[in-house]
Amino acid sequence: MEIAVKVIPRSSKNEIAGELADGSLRVRVTAAPEKGKANLALRRFLADHYGVPLSSVRIVAGETSPRKRVRIEGVNAGA
Repeated sequence: MEIAVKVIPRSSKNEIAGELADGSLRVRVTAAPEKGKANLALRRFLADHYGVPLSSVRIVAGETSPRKRVRIEGVNAGA
């Protein structure tokens, strides 16, 4: 499954904060957007949320942008 995500770093907690008009998930993470910390926090959060190993969650586009495409292996699109 591949999803579009808008990451909001330096939030008070890790959570899915809704869906944007374009269908992207808005995900808040506590980590700062420096040295890949927010990206790792996003991957860990999504892995936990979907019940897959961290290695199954990859950022395929938008590594340095708040808007990202994330591929999650082992999850069906309807999950």
